[in-house]
This record gives sequence, structure tokens and C-alpha cells, in this order.
Amino acid sequence: MTVSPAIDPTSLFEEYKAANQGHVFTYWQTLSPSERNSLLSQLSSIDVERVNTIYKRAIESEKNAGAQADIEPLPKDKVESIVVRKDPSVGSKTQEWRSTGLKAIASNRVAVLLMAGGQGTRLGSSAPKGCYDIGLPSHKSLFQYQAERIKRLQTVAAQAEGKKPDQVVVPWYVMTSGPTRPETQDFFEKNAYFGLDKANVVFFEQGTLPCLTLDGKIMLETVSRVAVAPDGNGGLYAALRQPLSPSDPKRTVLTDLRSRKIEYIHAYCVDNCLVKVADPVFIGYNIHTGAECAAKVVPKSTPTESVGVIALKNGKYSVVEYSEISKEQAERRDSQTGDLTFRAANIANHFYTTSFLERVESFEDEMPFHIARKKIPYVPTPNISPNFSISTSPESSASSTPPQTVKPSTPNGLKLELFVFDVFPFARKFSVLEVSRSDEFSPLKNAPGTGADDPETSRRDLLKVQRGWLEDAGASFQGNPDIEVSPLVSYSGEGLERSKGVVLKRNGILDSLDALKTLA
Repeated sequence: MTVSPAIDPTSLFEEYKAANQGHVFTYWQTLSPSERNSLLSQLSSIDVERVNTIYKRAIESEKNAGAQADIEPLPKDKVESIVVRKDPSVGSKTQEWRSTGLKAIASNRVAVLLMAGGQGTRLGSSAPKGCYDIGLPSHKSLFQYQAERIKRLQTVAAQAEGKKPDQVVVPWYVMTSGPTRPETQDFFEKNAYFGLDKANVVFFEQGTLPCLTLDGKIMLETVSRVAVAPDGNGGLYAALRQPLSPSDPKRTVLTDLRSRKIEYIHAYCVDNCLVKVADPVFIGYNIHTGAECAAKVVPKSTPTESVGVIALKNGKYSVVEYSEISKEQAERRDSQTGDLTFRAANIANHFYTTSFLERVESFEDEMPFHIARKKIPYVPTPNISPNFSISTSPESSASSTPPQTVKPSTPNGLKLELFVFDVFPFARKFSVLEVSRSDEFSPLKNAPGTGADDPETSRRDLLKVQRGWLEDAGASFQGNPDIEVSPLVSYSGEGLERSKGVVLKRNGILDSLDALKTLA
């Protein structure tokens, strides 16, 4: 086996050497041909000058982060709230937005973008987090729940606009990471895409960046492999421009959106069991406001809650971390309502127009990467001498045992990442919709039994919301039975009129309205 002629090792080495990153070739002479090919393939996929630029920008941004920022609460006229659902004025606005949203969905102008790159490590699972079963009576995974919400919403929108269900399509773009993509796709395949058309479920992968030493040098994980890490959920935007398949390099998520004539996109994270996927109210609200980028928020629970809030930072919409807000600001309340002034808690639930997502590339270089200092396994890479050169001989000249990977006990390197909300300051028209936490936000973050943001709280919160739907429809409960309403039966409480007057007594699953009698 010889080194692939498709990549010229000498040219690549000179490119890295010019960028002051030539040390990645330190062990070249000891590598076998297959190891050389592997290293060349990885190095050729990295824009080394961009890595240097990102590092410099991240360090500069971190230095400036200590500067006093002008932080102000969101202007009242830029935020709408639907927290008080039974307020007649709120109900009227919500119905108007819902109607607008359903019309857009029925016109096939809406898509869903799911950020699902995480693994369930903290949950005690090595599988992608979307595969997780939070313990519902149906034992449906998060992926299945969200897929069935899309399927039901297509039906609801079709009924609202006098169409057949198969005439309405909400494409689902699923962003995975390198480690989770194979298993995620296999999970969907094995479950027949949970009833959705395979052609309308599009998988793509968030990018990675090399891990760097504290002084900006690319780290090697082994003698023939660069250490890399995901580039953060904000890597979403660059990933939208990457080819979906090597066999069709011109097809990207962005070109696919355009070919389908999609105008509006709802984006969210997989771990929220209460998420209203492609929420027609949220879609309709943003169509009414003319927003090109928007966020759902929930009221901050307490002044000390450790959560970022959406606010104005130096005059621009931003997510401001709790550490950036003073105690006085955190505790400040509106003199008329008594609400916290800085209360718009960020829940990673966003709206975009397709044109905005296409525009991100024009300002992407202005978005600062964030630095995370981590313990990163590595092999030592001493500085190479100025006259260091590499041999292109196919024969390895290993004469000594290569160094082993070191596992550090303290942070030794940098991982660089963008956050999905880093685009907010660049939006020409930005909107915020405040929704009820109990109705729409129950994240799955922690191991079972933790007592907060864990599988038990997710299960509890979802069943509580669905119980509220049944009660609103006129059902009553005897005792405290666990009754799960299938997403295929109701998207957000609609279609449950037959439950009026029914006394529900037994645990079970309402997977059709006929099941009411078995639960009574």
C-alpha cells in the first residue's frame, strides 16, 4: 500500500508549516502507509488558516468579555407573552397566529430543524439522546414523540385548509454529530421513520474543529490523528452549507430548503419533551411580526436561576449569561407587573426565515467562538526545526516506539465552539415570544433520580400537560391515573371533544378516542 496520490504530502506540509502548525507532521516518518493516508485525509479537510483565525478571534473575544457591557432588558413592545392562556386578549391573538401558522404549514412553506447531536451519557446511555425513553406508558422515545407530533400537525393543518393529509409536508432536518449519526439513522430505519416519509427526513452532521493547546497549536490525539471536538450547536449554520452526500456535492440543507420552497424554519433541541414541533402559533406570530429570526422564552423562575436570558447587549439582541448580570439587575422587577425585568429565559427554541439562514455566511466571520478549557488526551509534539522535511517514501522508517497518548489530569487544551444564539445580534428584525414553562419546557439533562431535569420530571411534566388537555375538553379524573395522550391523537389538546363528561380512572394510553371507554 502506498500513500494516496490524490493528496500531495509535501504541499500539505508546506501549507501547515506556513501556518505555524507543521508540528502535526512530527511523527510522519514513523507512520505506516495506511496511517499516513489517514492523517493526510484528515489534515486536508481542515482549513488551517481558518483555525488560526478562529483561535485569535476567540482569545480576543475572551479578553474583551471582561469589559463592561451595556445590558438592558428587552423592550416591552418587542416581546409578546401567551403565558396567561385564559386572558381573552391572549386567546384572540393566539388563535390569529395559529391560523396564520397552519396556513403556512398547509402551503408546505414550513420545515423543522432538530439539533440532536448529543449522546445520553449523563443519562447512563451511550445512545443518541433522542433514542431515550423517559418512562411514558407507551415507552416511546423522544425521536418518536417528535416525529408523531409532526405527523399529527400535518393532519391538523390539512384539515384547517381543506387539504388531504398527504398534501401537507413538514420536512424534518436532523442534525447529528459524527459519533451519533450512524446510530441515529439506524434507529430511524429500524422504526420505519415513525410513520413519516423517509424522503422528508434529512440527516446532516455538525462540524468539528481541531482541539488546540493553550497557545493555539493543533493537538494530536495519536501520532496519526488530530484531536477534534464538535464546533458547538452554533456549528449548525455552517453545517447547512455542507454537502448532504459525497455523490451529490451540490445538495445541501440550504439548497434542499430552496428546492422545496420552504420559507420558515422552526429549530429546537431534542431533549425537551414538551416542545411543540413546528408550533403554528410561534410560526404565525413571527410571520405577523415580519421577523427573520426569533426565539421562544419562558419566564425566569427566580432571580438566581442559572440560565441565560435574552436581553439587549450593547444595543443588540443577545443571550446574556447569568454571570454577566449583576445582583441588582437580576432582582429588578417591573413596577407595574411585578415581573422580573430580566426574565426572558433562553430555551434554545428558535425561528428563522430561509433567507436569514442563507445570509449567515456573510457575517459568520464576525461571530466569536467561545473557549472551553478541557482535559484533552494528546501525544507530545515538540516544535519542529526550520529545516524539517518529510519523506514521501511509502516505507515507514520507524526506528523507535512511538509515544503513547497522554491523559491529562488538569485542563491542557482548548475546544472552540459557536452557540446557536450567536446569530441573534445580526438579525435585522428579531422577535421574542414568551410561553408558559409548564406547557412548553421540560429539558432532559440529568441522570435518573436527580430530581430536576431528569427522566422522572420529563415524564411528570408531559403527563401533566396532557391531563390539562383532557380537563379542558371536559373530562374529569378519579384518583390520579397516568394517562398518556398519543401525539397522533392530539398535537396540543385539539380533537379531544369526545372526552367531555368522561370520568377517567385507569392508567393507560389514549391512542385513539375509542380508548376513552377503556380508561374510564
